[in-house]
Amino acid sequence: MNGKHEKTLVNFRKAKSHIDKIIKMIENGDYCIDIMQQNLAVIGLLKSAHQMLMEGHLDTCFKNAMRTSNEAKKQKMIDEILKVSKWANK
Repeated sequence: MNGKHEKTLVNFRKAKSHIDKIIKMIENGDYCIDIMQQNLAVIGLLKSAHQMLMEGHLDTCFKNAMRTSNEAKKQKMIDEILKVSKWANK
């Protein structure tokens, strides 16, 4: 596992920990603003992890696909990036 994957995993683990905390906060009837603050922290961590995954993909898989002479493979990679970008912007 490379360093970027390790940093991505750290973000996912932190997000999981925050989600567990949010669940307990809701069960305990904590103040809504405090819960929303934790929720925004999770969203930030997940966005950061997504960005790291995208950078890794572009730097490895995408680069390799663009170096080939296989036009179908290149187009598939481009289509995948566009699809994921569209999902991320919803």
